[in-house]
Amino acid sequence: MTAPPAGTRVAALVPGGGAVSLTPLAGDASNRRYFRVTRGEATFVLMQMADPEGFKQSEEAVTGTVPIDEIPFLNLQRYLKAAGCPVPEVLGTDLAHGLILLEDLGDVSLMAAIAGGDAGRTERLYEAAVDGLVGLQRDTRLDDGCVAAHRTFGADLLLWEFDHFVAYGVEARRGAPLPKDERDALMAAFGALAAEIASAPTVLVHRDYHSRNLLVRPDGRLGLIDFQDALLGPVTYDLASLLWDPYVHLPDGLAARLTERYVERAPVALPEDFPQKLARTALQRLLKAAGRFVYIDRVKGNPSFLKDVPACLDRAHAILAADPGLAALRDMLGRALPELA
Repeated sequence: MTAPPAGTRVAALVPGGGAVSLTPLAGDASNRRYFRVTRGEATFVLMQMADPEGFKQSEEAVTGTVPIDEIPFLNLQRYLKAAGCPVPEVLGTDLAHGLILLEDLGDVSLMAAIAGGDAGRTERLYEAAVDGLVGLQRDTRLDDGCVAAHRTFGADLLLWEFDHFVAYGVEARRGAPLPKDERDALMAAFGALAAEIASAPTVLVHRDYHSRNLLVRPDGRLGLIDFQDALLGPVTYDLASLLWDPYVHLPDGLAARLTERYVERAPVALPEDFPQKLARTALQRLLKAAGRFVYIDRVKGNPSFLKDVPACLDRAHAILAADPGLAALRDMLGRALPELA
């Protein structure tokens, strides 16, 4: 683990100078660390990267072979900010030591903000999240200088994520590989599903657009974080991530109303089977997340996400049960994993 940054080094980044104090913040599944920096009444957020050069590559699997000469977080922050997206300002950098000083958007996530169970507040905040997603897809103008323009979330990458789920969400949890014929049949079915999802119109995809990466600022506006893995991909992906979020349970009927809101405002022409593609994208996303959470435990030694695996599988089971076109896949998955039977 990288040592905490020196206070004097951080103080040099803070506007106005002067002594500062650092308080560790809860991290995510990455190798980044975060601190709240306080100077007098002012607060900032410090991102500490374990390896600045390494962070020129995504921690997620990506496609694209264009050399990256800039930290993706900084590259994408610039493009998203120019598009009016509510990302934090970059206030200073010390890349030699892996430090980026950011505007403090607070630490109240959308997940935390709706925990009180106020249905009206939940709906208003999620409407704002859907509108923010529309803005992200509509207003961000990419060119060859943007790292996201060179990364594509196509069928190959979707299938790789399905394979990741099988390796960790099924085989690692079972403690044994699937028989070859069962695995081959399952991956063939996943290949067809990946091709179907990838056939949706392409937009900028945040890749983790959900309740933990949307912050509710003190003024009630939403802020967007954790966008460094953004790329071009299916229009269904981020909405599926938001509405089938394993971290929260939306009130009955809200997901349908939010889907209608998105369809009314969508920045691209949507296919007639958009609701089906949306649910099937959510299935892919949930299975990938279940496998990823096991991977984070087994490979990175961080078991904190294992508690979310049951919610992923429960929501995946509901999608499979509601879609007659997925009956064969449901049977195969049910044989491989009891939770999906």
